[in-house]
Amino acid sequence: MAATANPAVVAPGGDAASEAPGGLRYVARQPILDLKSRVYAYELLFRAGPEAAFRGDGDLATRTMLDNTVIFGIEHLAGGLPAFVNCTAEAMTEALVDVLPPALTVLEILETVEPTPALVEACRRLKASGFRLALDDFVWAPHFEPLVELADYIKVDFSLTGAADRRALFRRVSGRSIAMLAEKVESQEEYQEACREGFTLFQGYYFCRPVLMKNRKVPHNRLFQLEILQLMQAEDLNLEKVARLVKRDASLTYRLLRMVNSPVYALHQEIRSIHSALLTVGERAFRRMATLAITSELSAGRPAEVLRMAFVRGRFCEESAWLCGLDSTEQYLLGMLSLLPAMLRLSMEELAPALPLRREIRAALEGALSPERTLLSWLECYEHADWAGCDALAEASGLDPTLLAKHYAGAVAWAEAALRSVA
Repeated sequence: MAATANPAVVAPGGDAASEAPGGLRYVARQPILDLKSRVYAYELLFRAGPEAAFRGDGDLATRTMLDNTVIFGIEHLAGGLPAFVNCTAEAMTEALVDVLPPALTVLEILETVEPTPALVEACRRLKASGFRLALDDFVWAPHFEPLVELADYIKVDFSLTGAADRRALFRRVSGRSIAMLAEKVESQEEYQEACREGFTLFQGYYFCRPVLMKNRKVPHNRLFQLEILQLMQAEDLNLEKVARLVKRDASLTYRLLRMVNSPVYALHQEIRSIHSALLTVGERAFRRMATLAITSELSAGRPAEVLRMAFVRGRFCEESAWLCGLDSTEQYLLGMLSLLPAMLRLSMEELAPALPLRREIRAALEGALSPERTLLSWLECYEHADWAGCDALAEASGLDPTLLAKHYAGAVAWAEAALRSVA
């Protein structure tokens, strides 16, 4: 099971997952990307609730995941893309997976599953009904040949296999219609190596880790956009000054007005200028919309998943700020700007000094432990499906995990809508 840096959905449409039968459900989704850095699918990971951390019961994990997909709908959990769902032998031989829609589901056979005759026969039946099959953390052994013959995907742990072993595996599957997926790809260099070896799908941190360049400075136009962000942090917004600055960037102005007119804000009148936008939606919404537009500009040329993560982080930190007695506008910027290294391909140490933020917020972006970083740290644990880390941070800060999960569900739904606005 791979652990990648991408957020999760808890319930469709931003509904609170705590309303589901059996208590709060956490469902983390981790992206699988193609050769063009587009999201091809999501792997779904589960946790039944804050008091029930996963302790190794694979059958319970799979049954809970299957129940979650029935409650929430797999099309919502994976945004209409294929969903990779971890399965045990029991889930397949006892037909528990039949509750899933075959066209949207890839059944991921765990590495601990033995290829018994009963399992192989179940896989044949499931393939015939439209499911696709993936072999997780695969290492070649002769007794797995019957499953290899049925597999649509083979997932290889890039951190645990050597290049020679991977080449040998490619020779064994040569000529078969199997997509090779490299998981735990942690850097751009590993991603490029995986591409050269013939992998076509990828799972890991590489898409949001910067490629560092020595003696590189923040580009001038990026500093200009950061200046706009700085102006918007003033308690009393100088509308005329901000409007003049934004209007100097045609693309930024266009995107901003598109967002103001989008269904996200449900406005029923035309907006023809930044000035009228502010008067219509108010300063708080204007600050947020301008930040969205600037962030989308900053992330141009990077995978859309990076921008999605930035939107989720910003919205989550903003909505949860009151739980820690923090400023919501400042927390929104902290969440959004935490992915600047991935957007600009520079380290945070190089970027932070140029950011127009309080010293404490700049330090939080660089990783310093502080009250200002509490929500971002919790969210990073959630993105990694590090449930123990989530619990520890929530307990240390006196936060309600149920409420945090509810805010996160809303942030994911909001981010999807925001992405459609700036597409």
